[in-house]
Amino acid sequence: MKNRIKEFREIGNISQGRLAELCNVSRQTINAIENNKYDPSLQLAFDLARNLGVTIDELFQPYSKE
Repeated sequence: MKNRIKEFREIGNISQGRLAELCNVSRQTINAIENNKYDPSLQLAFDLARNLGVTIDELFQPYSKE
């Protein structure tokens, strides 16, 4: 699953550390999700979207077969 967490973090000027605090996870977890090395739980996905002020659909997009 492709995500746009880094893009929305930069738009909101939110560091990985701050987003991690807001979502009650480690900065390493945010880094792993951004680099597609870890898929977040459904609850964490909702927390990420809420704290970045976007919808789940905006934040996560399935890979296309192009």
